[in-house]
Amino acid sequence: MENKISNIKSLISNYIEITDEELLSYSSKFRVKEYKKKDIILNEGDICRDVLFVEKGLLRIYFTDINGDEKTFHFALENTFATDYESFLRKASSNYSIQALEDTTVVLMSFDMLKNGYKELKNGEKLGRLLAEEYFFIFSHKIQSIYTKTPLERYNSLSKSFPQILQRVPQHYIASFLNISSVHLSRLINAKR
Repeated sequence: MENKISNIKSLISNYIEITDEELLSYSSKFRVKEYKKKDIILNEGDICRDVLFVEKGLLRIYFTDINGDEKTFHFALENTFATDYESFLRKASSNYSIQALEDTTVVLMSFDMLKNGYKELKNGEKLGRLLAEEYFFIFSHKIQSIYTKTPLERYNSLSKSFPQILQRVPQHYIASFLNISSVHLSRLINAKR
């Protein structure tokens, strides 16, 4: 458990300063869960009950379009988080699904835990604000990218943001993330070689 607490501190420290005393008190409320590759963690339409900090592994956040096709919205790697923040905060049906693309270990933070953190942690409100800001930036970047960048620019941005992504994620998910066909992605990859 000591190793888990150290990992949790590292994850939280990406967002706020937290003392060992605060962490000791607060970490007892965290839940650690392991998922197997391909496990669905959140189904579209369910209420998102947790923010998932990825300790090890890789998650895919996606939705299903009107044609029934899955569209990858985002990837969450180690030391980042995944959630449907709107569903989480409003306790409303999720617009997204979350799937493990590798065997993945996550640290779960519930809504009550986030709210209690506002009071219990010196920088608790800052943690909530930074999570909300990061979620906003993910949305903003994604929308702007689709409307203002070429497929090659989106591919280069993905490669920069997620090094080694091609080795970890099936190409059809990457093509979906880039909003291009798998054939177009193959052309981009071959042109870069």
